Amino acid sequence: MTIRYHAYNLPFHHPFTISKGTKTHQPGLLVELEHMGVKGYGEAPAIAYYNIPVEKMIADLEARKTLAERFSFTDPERYWHYLHHLFPANPFLVCALDMAGWDLYGKLKRRPLHQLWGLDTATAPLTDYTIGIDSIDRMVAKMQEKPWPIYKVKVGVPGDIDMVRALRAHTDAGLRVDANAGWSLAEALEKIPQLQALGVELVEQPLAKDNWEDMKILYAESKLPLIADEACVAESDVDKCAGHFHGINIKLTKCSGITPARRMISRAKALGMTVMVGCMNECSVGTAAIAQLAPLLDYVDMDGPLLLAADMAAGVGFDKGRVIYTEAPGLGLTVPPVW
Repeated sequence: MTIRYHAYNLPFHHPFTISKGTKTHQPGLLVELEHMGVKGYGEAPAIAYYNIPVEKMIADLEARKTLAERFSFTDPERYWHYLHHLFPANPFLVCALDMAGWDLYGKLKRRPLHQLWGLDTATAPLTDYTIGIDSIDRMVAKMQEKPWPIYKVKVGVPGDIDMVRALRAHTDAGLRVDANAGWSLAEALEKIPQLQALGVELVEQPLAKDNWEDMKILYAESKLPLIADEACVAESDVDKCAGHFHGINIKLTKCSGITPARRMISRAKALGMTVMVGCMNECSVGTAAIAQLAPLLDYVDMDGPLLLAADMAAGVGFDKGRVIYTEAPGLGLTVPPVW
């Protein structure tokens, strides 16, 4: 096999703010995996608070690139296990290569991944569209700029209930909120009933990721479903979330790819939890990977290409929240050469 890579830094349409900070661009790494003349693609965005910048992904890949290329590729799950041991401290890089492996596999089989998995795309849930933290006027303007059936609203800062109340005054669309671990238990207990009265559907990661004791209390008291995000990074976290959250939000980049994400989905469902797969502002490459999994999900957050002002590929589309699939094999992408 041959591995090529390309670092990118894509601009957002609007500065994107959550409780952890603001960014105007999304850096990341695009990878190409070529085998027998067939090319598969994957990506991993760099997220500052996980301390895996693009430079680290490239350095780790270059250090063991020959070994990653020597693998005798037959199926992506075997390749993921190999990569998992080859790059044990870099799940982001493993994700990009695993994603490329699955794209390659689908192309070798000449079928989209969702078809290989026996999934019906008609059952895929609608994706939400994220409204980042901003002044109330700007948040309302962003929402009106993008009419959508479901919005995810970033909260976790002072005045966040006023933000949601203002958005609700301008739309009847579904609302979800994501606190990104920005509340204390007392704040969550006070705010969740107000959010319920505003017709909010669910709350993502209300408390700090390691605050399991208070999450147990909130889980028992909450009138809204609580979805783990920062508290559910890897496969080993799924069982810990049971009894503390009503569902989990899986991020392909954080968990190290499609292969472990499929196992996490199965395990969460076995434990009676709902499942979301969320984005980390991937372009259309990572978003297409989420789309292949979407029929397995209760909720999906795959609006990266809608938030970004530039893209590295084409393929996945949207019609007011509904995912538009192509019939192309693998991830269903067209990726212009950038190498």
